[in-house]
Amino acid sequence: MSTFFLSMALGLLFLMLFSMYRALFGPTVLDRLIGVNAIGSKTVILLLLIGFLYERVDMFVDIALAYAFLNFITVLVASRYFHKRKGLYEESFMD
Repeated sequence: MSTFFLSMALGLLFLMLFSMYRALFGPTVLDRLIGVNAIGSKTVILLLLIGFLYERVDMFVDIALAYAFLNFITVLVASRYFHKRKGLYEESFMD
């Protein structure tokens, strides 16, 4: 059973690479925010899989919930900041 959780965790890490690409090279700020939010959401699932691997799910659920809350608040604050700055839908200036 642990090989199943380990293979799922490795597959999730592979899928996080696509979100990392979008977060780093997204054409707009909105694409970057969505990429960062997707990485955070996948990290929550990864924490739960690690909890199953170490057989300490109760501890890792608490950590995953705290991380999910921080990810949610961070994305809200960042999107509010870029919306007020009127730069949410414009082209990226880093290209």
